[in-house]
Amino acid sequence: MNTAVPSTDLAGKLLIAMPSMGDQRFANSVVFVCAHSDEGAMGLIINKATPEIDLGMLLEQLSIDTDEPVEGEPVHFGGPVETGRGFVLHSPDYTSVVTTLEVTDAFHMTATLDILEEIGRGTGPADRIMCLGYAGWGPGQLEAEFAENGWLVCEATRDLVFSTPDDEKWGAALATLGVNAVSLSSEGGRA
Repeated sequence: MNTAVPSTDLAGKLLIAMPSMGDQRFANSVVFVCAHSDEGAMGLIINKATPEIDLGMLLEQLSIDTDEPVEGEPVHFGGPVETGRGFVLHSPDYTSVVTTLEVTDAFHMTATLDILEEIGRGTGPADRIMCLGYAGWGPGQLEAEFAENGWLVCEATRDLVFSTPDDEKWGAALATLGVNAVSLSSEGGRA
């Protein structure tokens, strides 16, 4: 199993938390990397829905009218940074008039209120994951976590990100690498 520190830009990839992950907030997490550079990285945990709030409740709290039924659509814990701020990872069929980050051709991210208004009107993106908060790493921090056997990396596919149930994403992401969760060890090895 290759857990070497990646030397490329990880934007648009998925990070899969290893059992050795010391931070319980990231246990069994799958993180979509939105940005990665020498200055650090930013990503969204895409498999941890918050039980306290759904999208309908969130839009109601923000006084956003809805024409489309969004009750029951999950709001995810995107990470421990700025947990009061919303981020929507979505399909490329929507672009904000304010600003949208085009991570890849298949995945965009918008963090402005207008996307929630569009979702409420039924004109938002077809595929989306609403997150509160994000995961952030300073310069070299993510690379250090790779060196400590904290993460694996796999390709992000539309099906895995948007269609796979949250409780199956971690195992499904591992399976794309040919890894079974039972075979993982929390101890890293060096040859």
